Amino acid sequence: MRIKSIKLTNFRGYRDITVIPIAEAMTGIVGRNDYGKSTILEALAIFFETDGAKADKNDMNCFCLAEGGEQFEIACEFEELPEALVLDEVAETSLAQEYLLNAEGALEIVKTFKAATGKQDKTAIRCQHPVNPALSNLLSLKMIDLKKLGEQMGVADAVVDKRVAALWRQSIRNAAAPIVCQETLLDVDKGLSTDSKSIWGKIQDLLPTFALFKADRESSDGDAEAKNPLQQAVKDAQAVLQEQISALEQQIEASVLDVATRTLDKLREMAPELANELTPRFKEKPKWTFSFTLDGEYGIPINKRGSGVRRLILLNFFRAEAEKAVVGSQRNVIYAIEEPETSQHPNYQMMLMKALLALSNQPNRQIIVTTHVPALAGLIPIDGIRYVTRDERGNPIVKMPDADVLKEAAESLGVLPESGMERAAGIILVEGKSDITFLRHIATVLKANGNLAHDLDDKRLVPIHVGGCGNVKHWVTHKLADELGLPWCVFLDSDIGGDPGQVKANQKRKQEVEGSGRPFYSTRKREIENYICPSLVKAQTGHSCNYTDTCDAKTIIGVGVGMKPDDVSDRFWPLMTAEQIIQRSLYRDGDEEKSELKELMDGLLSLAD
Repeated sequence: MRIKSIKLTNFRGYRDITVIPIAEAMTGIVGRNDYGKSTILEALAIFFETDGAKADKNDMNCFCLAEGGEQFEIACEFEELPEALVLDEVAETSLAQEYLLNAEGALEIVKTFKAATGKQDKTAIRCQHPVNPALSNLLSLKMIDLKKLGEQMGVADAVVDKRVAALWRQSIRNAAAPIVCQETLLDVDKGLSTDSKSIWGKIQDLLPTFALFKADRESSDGDAEAKNPLQQAVKDAQAVLQEQISALEQQIEASVLDVATRTLDKLREMAPELANELTPRFKEKPKWTFSFTLDGEYGIPINKRGSGVRRLILLNFFRAEAEKAVVGSQRNVIYAIEEPETSQHPNYQMMLMKALLALSNQPNRQIIVTTHVPALAGLIPIDGIRYVTRDERGNPIVKMPDADVLKEAAESLGVLPESGMERAAGIILVEGKSDITFLRHIATVLKANGNLAHDLDDKRLVPIHVGGCGNVKHWVTHKLADELGLPWCVFLDSDIGGDPGQVKANQKRKQEVEGSGRPFYSTRKREIENYICPSLVKAQTGHSCNYTDTCDAKTIIGVGVGMKPDDVSDRFWPLMTAEQIIQRSLYRDGDEEKSELKELMDGLLSLAD
C-alpha cells in the first residue's frame, strides 16, 4: 500500500483544501523558506502518529479560527491496495467489496483535530458508502445482529459459513442490490467494529510505516527521532514479522478467551444472571516496543553529539538501506527527510541523495525530501517535483511540474546571490562560500597593490555560491544562469591529485560550460587552500605545515593547526598579501613567468567589458 496524496485543510498556513500528490518513488518538495514545505512533512508525522509528533491548538489556521472554524484536518490517500484481505474471521474480502474506497478508488483516511485544543477528534474513512440505512452500518454490527438482519432479509441459506461476518455482509448486500452510494465519512471507532479485533485495526496493519528526519533535531533523550535513525530499523523489522506477530497475538487471544469462556461456564452454573451480563473482550492490542540506540565513546548517546555527526550517521543509514534487498514484507516504508544538505559537506549531500534515489527504486519504499540545493533537486525525477509557493492572497499552494512551474521552481532554488544582484553586470558561479572570499580578496588586494585596475565591485560582478561542482551541471543544463539575462562564467577547483572521479566530473563541467559559449576557469593547483602561504600559517599559529600543489592541503593544514579543514580557507586566505598571492600562483609558460591568480582575475573582470 502506497501513499498517493496528503490533503491539508485549515492546518497551519494551508487554509483551503490543499492536495499534495506523492510520487510513486521519490518526491522532492522545493520552494522558499517559510512557504510550507516542512509543514507537509510534519503533517505526515502527525497523521502516522510518529514518536514526538503531536498536533496542538497552534496548528489551527489562524484566519479560519477567527471566522469561527472549529477543526483542522489531515487526510491521506493510499493506492496499490491489496486485492484481498481478511477483516474478520478467516474469509477474504476487499476494501472495494466493503465500500471503503473513495470516488477515485483509493483508501482515504481522514483525521480531524479540535481547534481549541489540537487534540484528535476522530479518525474516519472518506468513502462511497451505501445510502440505505440497513447497509450503511453493516461494518459496525456484531455477529448476532448481522445474523438477525440476514434472517430478516431471507439470506441465511446463501451464507456458506454462518460463523463468518464478511459472508453475512456480502449476502445482505447482494439481496439489497442495486446499491446507491454517496460520499461518507465513516467513523472508524463507531462504524468499523466487530466482535473481536476491529476492522480498523486490521486496516492499520496494512498502512505504510513512516519515518521523519528533521533538519533541526532536538537533543533530548526523550526525542525518539533524535536518538538514532536506526530506531526506524526496529519498525521495519516488526513490519517484516507482522504476520508472525499477528499469529502470536491470535494464539494469545484464543488461549485467554478459552480460559474466560470456561470461567463463565462455571459461573453460569452458580449465577447465570451474572454470567450472561459478562462478555470476554480484549481492551487493546499488546504493545511491541523496543528501544534501540548507538552509544559512542564513553557511553555518550548519539543525540548528544553534534548535528553533523548525527546527519552523517543518517547518511550511512540510508546508504545501508539502499544496498539492502527488501524481502519478506509487503508493507511500504516512507522516509521523509527535511533538507538532507543540512550540516553536510557538498560531497556528502550528493552521496545521500544518490542513496535516497537508489532506495526509492526498491519495492515498497517511498522517499520524500525538501531541499534548497539546486544540484540535489536536479537529481530528483522531474515528475516527482512539487513546488510550494503562494497565491495572490498569500496562501500556500503546491504546483505540479510543467515547463513554467519548473522554471519558477528553479529560480527559487539554491543560495540566493549576494546583495547587489539587482545591479549586477555579470555573475560567477562558484562551488562554495570560501570561493567567494577567495575571489573577492584577490581582486581587492591586487587592486590596492596596483596589480589590477578594478575589483569585482567596480565591474559589478557577483559570485554566486551554487553548492558544489554537481550543481553547476544543474545551472548549465537547466539554463538557470541564462535566465538571469547576464553574462556568466564558472570557477571551480581542479581537484588534480584528488579523486579521479571528481577530476573527470570537473572536466565534463568544463566541456558543458564552454559548449554553452561561456568562459570556464579552474585552479592549476588542487584547491584554493593550496595557494595559502605556509609561512603565513606558521606566523599565525606557530605550526609548520608542508604541502605540495596537488596534495590535500586543507586537511594537512587543518590537522596541523587543530581546526576543521573546511574552515582553513576562511581563516587564512583573508590574511594573504598581494605579494604572497602573486608569489604562490607563479608558473612558467615556456620562458615566461606568469601569475595564475592575476590572470584569473583579468579573465573574470573581462566578463563585464
